[in-house]
Amino acid sequence: MDLTTVGYVACFAVLLLLAIRVPIAFAIGGVAVTAIFIVFAFRTGTFLPERAIRTTLSLAFSSGFDLVHSYDLSMIPLFIALGHIAYKAGITTEIYEAARVWLVRLPGGVAIASVAGCGGFAAISGSSIACASTMGRICTPEMLRLNYDPRLATASVAAGGTLGSLIPPSVLFIIYGIFTESSISQLFLAGFFPGILSLLGYALVILLWVRARPEVAPIPDVTFSARDKMMAALRSWPAVTLFFVVLVGIYGGFFTATEAAAISLLFATLLGIFRGHIRWAEVIPLLRETMATTGAIFFIAACAKIFVALIALTGLSGDLVTLLDASNIGPWTFVAMVCVIYLVLGMFLDPVGIMVLTLPLMIPMAETYGLNLIWFGVVIVKLLEIGLITPPVGLNVFVLAAAIEDRVEIGQIFSGLWRFLGIDLVVLLILIAVPAISLFLPMSMN
Repeated sequence: MDLTTVGYVACFAVLLLLAIRVPIAFAIGGVAVTAIFIVFAFRTGTFLPERAIRTTLSLAFSSGFDLVHSYDLSMIPLFIALGHIAYKAGITTEIYEAARVWLVRLPGGVAIASVAGCGGFAAISGSSIACASTMGRICTPEMLRLNYDPRLATASVAAGGTLGSLIPPSVLFIIYGIFTESSISQLFLAGFFPGILSLLGYALVILLWVRARPEVAPIPDVTFSARDKMMAALRSWPAVTLFFVVLVGIYGGFFTATEAAAISLLFATLLGIFRGHIRWAEVIPLLRETMATTGAIFFIAACAKIFVALIALTGLSGDLVTLLDASNIGPWTFVAMVCVIYLVLGMFLDPVGIMVLTLPLMIPMAETYGLNLIWFGVVIVKLLEIGLITPPVGLNVFVLAAAIEDRVEIGQIFSGLWRFLGIDLVVLLILIAVPAISLFLPMSMN
């Protein structure tokens, strides 16, 4: 049996299972193990299943074991735990409160403050979904209380929540770095300016929206003195400290990304306990939530690693590279094809699932064109970020709707998001056209 044919059939089978809503881990893992078994069973030309069982199990378990024992993968539970601890300690709330006090008199100021709060939370947690859920509970009810248009009140938080994918640290960058063997520290630094650019783009959307229709964001009849503003800014020092621990620590070469995650988690935990926001007894439930989230991510990643072993075994990636060479398409055409594929997949699948499904095939082709994998990773993560708010399955929208207990219909949230999707596409084009935006910090890293 032709090995590449097995690879193509396996990919088609995975897509078919995903189309009927089989969970990504079971689809990828189940198909990979079955296909590997078939390859080894027909190795001599005759079907000999008894010879394939031991080899298949050995390859599957060794692939998953190697991934789970990866040193870099330990960052994921550390940053997820940091997000839970920081929220419980009030650190993430203080970011939003500081932004709200400073921007409340600006047209759409509370919505812009919500985006800024999402950016601050993203700089701590590394998870877009956690960002949308947490900030949705804090920001959206406040905007609805101030008679903001429900579309603006929800869309700004749903879009702002996607910043967790770009602004360091980022769980998606960690997974990308592990699967492509790229420097995770450099990926974190590469996402900083694109994340800030996205944040500024969202703020611009809100300003233009409110300028065109002032009734969507009434200006609250409240003022804050200079002292109030200064005190609010000073109260956000823990969040600023955590951000600089990660960014400056990595950029300055003082410690690795994993060490930055551990130091930040210890700092946030001790600060929360010292300030009385967290009791020792409350740490265990927070860690239990972290374990549940981490377990789901690890399971998907481990199944994906088995799928990578199948791709290598069948030589599918090499066959695709050969087809790409024969097609004579240029690198920018290839990048455009990648964008279309990811935008379409983003309508139906979660970001982690898309990444682990496509990277084994995309990276060899990107290397064929000599594309910088750090820059390519930023483009991929930006595309995945767009998918989080793209109908019909934009995860951030459904997470936000659940967080606010369906006070705003999902259709209304999506109807307010098209403006943010527009600016996301503009930012994406800028990042593709000007790679220096992504590469400046990692290339100047000590």
